[in-house]
Amino acid sequence: MSEYTVTMTSSAHQLLGILHHPANASDVAVLIIVGGPQYRVGSHRQFVQLSRALAEEKIVSMRFDYSGMGDSEGQKKSFDAISDDIEVACNLLCEKAQVSKIVLWGLCDAASAAMIYAPTDSRVKGMILLNPWLRSDAAMGKSMLKYYYLQRLLSKDFWMKLLRGKINVASSVSDAKGFVEDSMASDNNSSESYQVRMQKGLAEFDGSLCLILSGVDLTAKEFEEQTLGSKNWKTFNSKRTQLHRLEKADHTFSTSQFKRQVESVSVNFIAGLK
Repeated sequence: MSEYTVTMTSSAHQLLGILHHPANASDVAVLIIVGGPQYRVGSHRQFVQLSRALAEEKIVSMRFDYSGMGDSEGQKKSFDAISDDIEVACNLLCEKAQVSKIVLWGLCDAASAAMIYAPTDSRVKGMILLNPWLRSDAAMGKSMLKYYYLQRLLSKDFWMKLLRGKINVASSVSDAKGFVEDSMASDNNSSESYQVRMQKGLAEFDGSLCLILSGVDLTAKEFEEQTLGSKNWKTFNSKRTQLHRLEKADHTFSTSQFKRQVESVSVNFIAGLK
């Protein structure tokens, strides 16, 4: 297996990536899009380990720093403005790997960026999306009430601290009131908001999807509150989407067990595209 540095140019800036190229590779390659603030190695070396796990299964992959991150030039861009960077990375990956089919892999706002980009590139046949970023005041309020405050009320430790006077009741009530108000708010997103662009991108994408959600992560809960079961996000509720929940996993799948599970799900999804 070859593992080497590659460079590409986006908007006159040099971007750096690492290509993992096994011998006798399959005809599907994976582009690992890095969410912020991260660079190509990933939290607890997650992206390095993922690429090497894919290589063991004869799958080419590339992980890269988009503009302004890691060792890439330019000013840092917001995640919803990196489509140009993703395109040049796809071009290089297809050239080096000699493939015409790509899977986009992204965690958090990188998953969101993938959803915006995917329908613009016919080479993208699938996406693996982990805990996508889809923040809204309403969803945040509902998630906090459902997964934080409700669990606190059911906790023996909470009541023991309350009886001992170790909880600031006034502050807690004020916080809870704020989240109740947020949960009742409506999201009036403009046509240019990243949420709307994600929704539009998903609706226009005709490939396969693999959604991986952590059980111990408010970002995943917010995403689930807004999308699963919603007619506005019907692709996530269709047969084209695989849904995997890792109930004990945190946002970045930080343990070896969680990372191996993600790798296994990713490999199986990619194999199913052949």
